[in-house]
Amino acid sequence: MCAEGHLRKQPSCRLKLVLGIQFLDRNNAVSWQFNLVAILILSRGKCGLSKCITRYMVGMAVADLLVVITDPILRWIPLIYFPDSFLSITSICSSVNFLIFASTMISVWLTVAFIFDRFVTISDEKLKTKYCTERTAAVVIGTVSVLCSLECVPWYFMYEPEYIIDNVPWYCIPKQSFYNSPQWTAFELLHRILNPCVPFFMMLLLNALTARRILTASRLRRGLWGLSSGENRNDPEMKNRKKSIILLFSISGSFILLWVTQVVVYIYQRITKLYPSSTNDPLYITRETAAMLQLLSSCTNTCIYVVTQSKFREELKKVVQYLLNLIAKLVKS
Repeated sequence: MCAEGHLRKQPSCRLKLVLGIQFLDRNNAVSWQFNLVAILILSRGKCGLSKCITRYMVGMAVADLLVVITDPILRWIPLIYFPDSFLSITSICSSVNFLIFASTMISVWLTVAFIFDRFVTISDEKLKTKYCTERTAAVVIGTVSVLCSLECVPWYFMYEPEYIIDNVPWYCIPKQSFYNSPQWTAFELLHRILNPCVPFFMMLLLNALTARRILTASRLRRGLWGLSSGENRNDPEMKNRKKSIILLFSISGSFILLWVTQVVVYIYQRITKLYPSSTNDPLYITRETAAMLQLLSSCTNTCIYVVTQSKFREELKKVVQYLLNLIAKLVKS
């Protein structure tokens, strides 16, 4: 198993991680740029989305950006290419690991909060006016961020130094009590239930209820318009609802597809108590693939905006055009 503490001792493990980092390097070079552009465009509020949706979109983009910065960039890239940098000091790498868990959990639960907000919008008009507001979205984002961060604090204390050189602790390896203590076992189980198991099944449930509500509302509106199933009529309300639902289902669908392997592997390991014995073990390959797909989910939302939102594409073109003009001016000068 390619743990951080074994990385410098196992050449085959190091080679596998280097190849993985090369892939993540390319992926995250695009991912952080996409998320940064999404934050800039959405913050302008000119994408035709409500302020409530915009708040959630910006919050998810910021959380995804933090995942990209903390996991591959601050954790694995220094470990591979700069193994003796200050980032390998125990207190710093423990902080980085805490930020990885916290940012990932915030990203997941903000996605759940967004899906719940859309469910409320479609299901109850009275509750919509009270709950689906910019202020409520800001409160929900802040509350989710604080609670997720507090839940992840114990991860900071799971590590101990591998070496102590000149009274400076270096590198992070899990404490022996992490494997033997029932308290750590209970905490890890709770954390895995909260992320990703509960969000995963909540998304499935909310999407099913939302789809059911949409179908019912569509039939009622068709009945009011006196339309048969094959006829069309210009209905602005249904068009706006359709755009919102396409965005909702695209975001939740990509999350479920990219996280499903992680959920299945975790449930399988908890039931069978089987763990990888080497880097050639199919279970190890599957688990690392699941982790890579999970990281890939941090850059899909921006791609979804581009595909589903025409006004976002227009704003993106303006940003690209502005950057090209700026580059041209710099070259001329």
